Amino acid sequence: MSRRCDICGKGTIFGNTVSHAKNRTRRVWRPNILSMKTMIGGTTLTVKICTRCLKANKLVKAV
Repeated sequence: MSRRCDICGKGTIFGNTVSHAKNRTRRVWRPNILSMKTMIGGTTLTVKICTRCLKANKLVKAV
């Protein structure tokens, strides 16, 4: 599953974990992605949406 929001484009971010001794190891931050059904153009589609977009009501759930 691709970890990218279909609405805002939020995706995976890479960086370092820095310990107290300043040792650096690679790590990943992943967005909280959900699959939901929505009505787009009169058809029901399943889209991947981050929870921030879901909370902001950027899509309407299909009934």
